[in-house]
Amino acid sequence: MDMGNSSLVTEFFLVGLTKYSGIQLPLFFLFLGIYIVTVAGNLGLVTLIGLNSHLHTPMYYFLFNLSFIDLCYSSVITPKLLVNFVSKLNTISYAGCMTQLFFYCFFVSAECYVLTVMAYDRYVAICKPLLYTVTMSPQVCSLLAVIVYVGAFIGAWAHTGCMLRLTFCDANTINHYMCDILPLLELSCTNTHINELVVLIVVGFDVGVPSLTIIISYSFILTSVLRIHSTEGRSKAFSTCSSHIIVVSVFFGSGAFMYLHPSSVLSMDQGKVSTVFYTIVVPMLNPLIYSFRNKEVKVALKESLNRKTFS
Repeated sequence: MDMGNSSLVTEFFLVGLTKYSGIQLPLFFLFLGIYIVTVAGNLGLVTLIGLNSHLHTPMYYFLFNLSFIDLCYSSVITPKLLVNFVSKLNTISYAGCMTQLFFYCFFVSAECYVLTVMAYDRYVAICKPLLYTVTMSPQVCSLLAVIVYVGAFIGAWAHTGCMLRLTFCDANTINHYMCDILPLLELSCTNTHINELVVLIVVGFDVGVPSLTIIISYSFILTSVLRIHSTEGRSKAFSTCSSHIIVVSVFFGSGAFMYLHPSSVLSMDQGKVSTVFYTIVVPMLNPLIYSFRNKEVKVALKESLNRKTFS
């Protein structure tokens, strides 16, 4: 393609979540409320786990990382979305767009891997309780955390690096509320086959491998739980697993629905609604589902509040 007469874009215009002006303000307050709950819940959980030594266990170590990831990647997306609701002209620079894309991909991939590690942690705790302390030692937990973030960095750089090789000509209006992969590919005036292949491979790996690992882990967990004769013991085990399964289903389901299909099958408006679930709703739900229903977290929160009251 001859690029000599093409004007390269230096900024993009974001269409936003909806074009209907009548619901922009209500949506602004709705998502502002969600963001406040997300920040308060995840930041509170990170602080609580950090300050209470009896929560320094593998399960809460990974929950600490999950909350940190949710706090970060929600902050990468939601503030710009809120600006879209109250601004008439929603622009983002080319560099800002690529930066948002990188951190979005990084934290979403990290979430995939952390949820997988948490499933493995539950597998060891329920199926091999006598070996739990050795198998999930601090060294192993640290190694798993490093793998999570290194793997997320590789995936994010693969997406962003391939995006940087594309040329964007006159079309610079992104039909989305953020710089996502598929809307950007639609704007490119160069061939995107390599990018589409990278999306299929990387997202397929990020969804397929963790999903398979989680399914296998829960197959062993289910077998072990069914062998428990105590009704109370079964109920406690199922309660712990059900919270994880709910978040995994919403997160991986919406992600696969958005990316693992030909672009002609799903409209971009449907894609935006799907993206809302795993970029905005899931980070809000995680601290509520995992933590504030947890007895140990409730006790730690109560003790922290009591210490603050009598200090």
